[in-house]
Amino acid sequence: MTKGEAVVAFGDDLRRRIVENLEEFSAAPGAAEGLRRAAVALVVTRHPVSGEAALLLTLRPLTLNRHGGQYALPGGRLDEGETTIEAALRELHEELGVRLGEEAVLGHLDDYPTRSGFCMTPVVAWGGADLVLDPDPGEVARTFHVPLAEIDSPSIPELGPVQENGRRVLRAFLPELGHYIAAPTAAILYQFREVALRGQPTRVAHYDQPEFAWK
Repeated sequence: MTKGEAVVAFGDDLRRRIVENLEEFSAAPGAAEGLRRAAVALVVTRHPVSGEAALLLTLRPLTLNRHGGQYALPGGRLDEGETTIEAALRELHEELGVRLGEEAVLGHLDDYPTRSGFCMTPVVAWGGADLVLDPDPGEVARTFHVPLAEIDSPSIPELGPVQENGRRVLRAFLPELGHYIAAPTAAILYQFREVALRGQPTRVAHYDQPEFAWK
């Protein structure tokens, strides 16, 4: 943990704070025309070593056709007739073996249109203290519990130069990974920090993604 980062305690007080902040926030729907609908799960749980509050993150196998070798939140496209909540919870179970009911859902963040053709809805869920992960090796190469203190770091966000389209790529360095991540995942984590932890109505859909994330 670097200077300026304070441990975020896992427990009922944190859950109440997240719920209250998300209830005050009006999530913006994305312009989904021409995009496929998808959902990702931001699962708040307890770090298995430090005991502090953390979010689940995955590293996708290099063998995957889409976004292979990239860091990602559990998630994927909606099946026919699914809601975003149903899709996020189904993908969480399929990828990490974690089964949560809809009562675990605390709220939503803004839809995020991706360069790869999806309108992605982030679903925030309370995973509880002792989640047992059983990752599908076909979809998950590694799993991480990213401390909320790292996401709350003053070094986030890190913005690249203005591109030809007038937008900037958002990045974040996470010590738990020992690596940078970029939008869309970094943008969603940043908005979670701003909205769910700090109660700030920060928008992130205008941040761009690096070219490697377009496929």
